[in-house]
Amino acid sequence: MTTDVLIIGSGPAGVSAALYARRGGLDVTIVTKGIETGGLAKAEKIENYYGFAEPIGGRELLRRGVEGAKRLGVHIVEDELLALSFNDTFDGFKAEAKQHTFEAPAVILAAGAARRTLPVPGIKEFEGKGVSYCAVCDAFFYRGKTVAVVGSGEYALHEAQVLLPHAKKVLLLTNGEQPSVKVPAALELHTEKIAAVEGENRVARVLFADGQEISVDGLFLAIGTAGSTELARKIGAFLDGSNIKTDAAQATNVPGLFAAGDCTGGLLQVAKAVYEGSVAGLSALRYVRDKRKAAAAKS
Repeated sequence: MTTDVLIIGSGPAGVSAALYARRGGLDVTIVTKGIETGGLAKAEKIENYYGFAEPIGGRELLRRGVEGAKRLGVHIVEDELLALSFNDTFDGFKAEAKQHTFEAPAVILAAGAARRTLPVPGIKEFEGKGVSYCAVCDAFFYRGKTVAVVGSGEYALHEAQVLLPHAKKVLLLTNGEQPSVKVPAALELHTEKIAAVEGENRVARVLFADGQEISVDGLFLAIGTAGSTELARKIGAFLDGSNIKTDAAQATNVPGLFAAGDCTGGLLQVAKAVYEGSVAGLSALRYVRDKRKAAAAKS
């Protein structure tokens, strides 16, 4: 599926970006896990948002936003995004999801905040010392070694499959959950609850709650689904902690990649997300137009 602007996330930031880019004449696609996912959907009443005399529920606000985008011709695709990469032949980006593959010259990350981690001793201490959040980034460093991926869904399976051609052995640790995907025979499955991650200067072993332990050289976290931060990290966008770094135009350091909403940090409010989304949508619009002008000038 090819589009001018691919927006990841259907919350206030993503929909606001879509409205501005679409009204500028671009073909716009939003890919979302579902319009009722995320923190806003859990808000029973919102009383401090402009334009509503009476409180409105988070789900209803999300529904109205998506319906407005559809009215303008924005494509809404429900799917789980797994990876974002460069597409040299298309001169843009390629986004892989469970059921679709998307190509676009510009991408806006607006899938909310949060780098999913575990409240397990050793995880935080060994970040950058064997604990990783990006298989594409770090797989090369684990050639011929034993690594483990923590997670139980499609995202974890995707990360494990990225590691398989490099590592000697890849283990899938579901941390007490039953896998929601079919686990291939090439992966060693462990469903026990994780108690701790240990090592000296680097990760060396994982301890389970039942007393078992396994030796590993690296541990990759892929819990739940891939959010904005995970996708940004994989493609080389700069981060400030778990937030995506952007300039005043909501542009990242990667040309054509923008971010808006909770994933950029700061005030985690709808008003801020809508503002950043509008800026990102207009910036993506200018970026695509400039790209087209440059291509036309060459021909």
